Amino acid sequence: MKKCIGCGVKLQNENILNIGYTPNLDNDLCARCFKVKNYGETSNISKSSEDYIGILKSISNTHDLVLYIVDILNINEDLNDIKEYLKNNIILVLNKKDILPRSVKDEKIINYLKEKYDFLDIIIVSSLNNYNLDLLMSKIKKYKTSNNVYFVGETNAGKSSLINKIIGNYSDKTSSLTVSNMPETTLDKIKIKLNDDLTIIDTPGIVDSMNIINYLDKKYYKVLNTKKEIKPKTFQISKNQSLLIGDLLRIDYIEGDRNSFTLYIPNGIKVKKINSKHDYLKELSYKEYELRFHEDLVIYGLGFIKIVLNGKIGIYLNKDVKTFLRKNLI
Repeated sequence: MKKCIGCGVKLQNENILNIGYTPNLDNDLCARCFKVKNYGETSNISKSSEDYIGILKSISNTHDLVLYIVDILNINEDLNDIKEYLKNNIILVLNKKDILPRSVKDEKIINYLKEKYDFLDIIIVSSLNNYNLDLLMSKIKKYKTSNNVYFVGETNAGKSSLINKIIGNYSDKTSSLTVSNMPETTLDKIKIKLNDDLTIIDTPGIVDSMNIINYLDKKYYKVLNTKKEIKPKTFQISKNQSLLIGDLLRIDYIEGDRNSFTLYIPNGIKVKKINSKHDYLKELSYKEYELRFHEDLVIYGLGFIKIVLNGKIGIYLNKDVKTFLRKNLI
């Protein structure tokens, strides 16, 4: 059984409409990965949550070391959810450090997360600029229980890009995984033997149905998968004023003293302050939050908003997108 070296799916030449199709079984890439790598063409693939859960359970049975790759801009509400399916030792790897402002210190974020979670270790990396990759490899060597190490994480956390950088830096292999801005690029487990002592196993990205990327046009994929350092946008907001964040959501400031809202979202998303009497985006689903001092509002998949004072806000947004409050991350 030959698998696509780009996405891990079994290659087949019988049905052009099914995943894994290639006109020639001697090819190393399926037609989908070939188009992604050579022409930038993308297409959606739909896999059920049971598929991902089954893969996680199979990993749990191995007792091998797991690296849990998380987009540092989009840290989910409860990272312990992964432990429902994985009983392995887990290193939490916060990826895409390069998109946060340089003034943000690793120690502050790591200490913040250590107060909430008990992972084997926590490390912040960037595959774009090789940040902390040597340290990551030393931790893998220290903690691995066999030659196999699994990489897991949600879609668009940057797993495949990180693995490709590791392949380029720490092996003599020339092949690489398929990388695109689309969710669900990797479709099955892919083994990459770096050397006689280490085999990396990439896995399909776990799809969170409450991530905003699932409800956006393709034009937003590249924007949300930014590689540029975020320039925080700060607005002073008074009662009865609102923020329009692109055409994606609206935040009304209902009650409270004049407050500071600092947005950590991709630079390509335009933000505008308006009077709350306007009806823009009010056709979207609505919910309210009571803010306490120094909390973030997280719009999952888009980023977060750092808010300084207490107050009350109303949010207009797609009803299926997750939002939640947490203590200020930075």
